[in-house]
Amino acid sequence: MKANILYGKSSVELDLPDHTVRIEPTDQPALNQPEQVIQEALASPIGTPPLSTMVKSNQTVAIVISDITRPTPNHILVPLIMNCLKHVPTENFVIINGTGTHRDQTREELIQMLGEDIVDSVNIVHNHCNDKSSLKKVGHSKYGCDVYLNKDYVEADFKIVTGFIEPHFFAGFSGGPKGIMPGIAGIETIMTFHNAKMIGDMRSTWGNMADNPVQDMTREINAMCKPDFMLNVTLNKSKDITAVFAGELYEAHDVGCNYAKSHAMFKCQERFDVVIASNSGYPLDQNLYQTVKGMSAAHKVVKEGGSIIMFSECSDGYPNHGNFAEILKMADSPQGLLDMINDPKFGMLDQWQVQKQAVIQTFADVYLYSTLTAQQTTDAMLHPVNDIKETLAQLREKYGPDMTIGVMPLGPLTIPYVE
Repeated sequence: MKANILYGKSSVELDLPDHTVRIEPTDQPALNQPEQVIQEALASPIGTPPLSTMVKSNQTVAIVISDITRPTPNHILVPLIMNCLKHVPTENFVIINGTGTHRDQTREELIQMLGEDIVDSVNIVHNHCNDKSSLKKVGHSKYGCDVYLNKDYVEADFKIVTGFIEPHFFAGFSGGPKGIMPGIAGIETIMTFHNAKMIGDMRSTWGNMADNPVQDMTREINAMCKPDFMLNVTLNKSKDITAVFAGELYEAHDVGCNYAKSHAMFKCQERFDVVIASNSGYPLDQNLYQTVKGMSAAHKVVKEGGSIIMFSECSDGYPNHGNFAEILKMADSPQGLLDMINDPKFGMLDQWQVQKQAVIQTFADVYLYSTLTAQQTTDAMLHPVNDIKETLAQLREKYGPDMTIGVMPLGPLTIPYVE
């Protein structure tokens, strides 16, 4: 069978055995007129009055967006929000880039995300989680930390969060309150949110919203300084808008998550010897850090002792910010990394992503097809792939002629499971 795996800004065509099982969400058609649907959602939102009636002309408005590692169509959402609020002067708006612990975006990247008109006319700030002067305390979490959020957001008269809803490997689903926490939070708050206990909890997993401690914490923190309005979308494999969810934060997000879950779930009859997965292409496969999400999705349906083959371009490297690469070198095995991270005395930025990767690697071998060098790949305790046919032939020798294969063309946009 032929399978097109999303990779970077294009795809890689694979020629796989006919018995390969294709694991992917039900593809939803793009909205014919997404701008019109968004305008209608802003005028008839879920659980709030129309957006245009909620903001006075003399108020300041903060719009929180997701950073460049997410494919949120901010270039569509933000102009439509501002047009809906055209009675508010442009100088009253601030756009806050929810970088969390990630790097700032360049001007060129902001133009790619928002369009040149917005970049040239609206005040845009990046969240700097380590800069206390740009943060403001809003409370104390029951999970044991003071809560700091971006000061421009906290002090705005009216607060809007945008985003897109997709399955998330430890928060259940992205979007909604995750735009605020961890998107515009301070480092102490983010480190607690991602600590070993939270990430290691069995309930912190794909598609689970009911008793997920990670989702619970993000919602708790949002309630301390709640967005007045949410605008989220869902996307298909072409990154086109398929549905729009606007209104009250929790109510509208729940509706969106239920919609996404109904299309993303994929039941497999059994686990596979080999699972081939993408990281859903650009922008989600920009670095190895983000690639852990695709690994985690494949982990759901690979056999113990099996193999995962990831296709992820990693054009931005590991990346070269944060401590992800440094932590990977601090032990000589995945189990060694887990033992180190689970020590209550240990605490480093990005440990959560290494923890997730190490859990997967103690269960199955992970191979990587990317632009990373062979040395960079092996330094991460992964097996480099140059020729997929050659790798599959080697694995067939390991697992035998009846080797079972599952392929996930969209990687983390799918929630595979075995009952």
